[in-house]
Amino acid sequence: MADRLVCRDCHRVQGAEIESQCEACGGTALTEDWAGYVVIAHPERSDIAAEMEVTEPGKYALKVR
Repeated sequence: MADRLVCRDCHRVQGAEIESQCEACGGTALTEDWAGYVVIAHPERSDIAAEMEVTEPGKYALKVR
C-alpha cells in the first residue's frame, strides 16, 4: 500500500492510476509519505470521520507528512 499516493489536503488515498491531482478535492499536493489507513463507509455516523472532518465515504490515511 506504500506505493499509493495520498492527498496532503484531505488525506484521501488515491487510486493506483492517479499521479497529479486528488480525485476528491482536486488538490495537487500528493505524497507517498503517509501512515495508517481507515475506510469510512458512513461518515455521518462515524466518530473517526468527525474527528478527521471527513464528509465523503472513502479510504483515508491517518497520518500524512
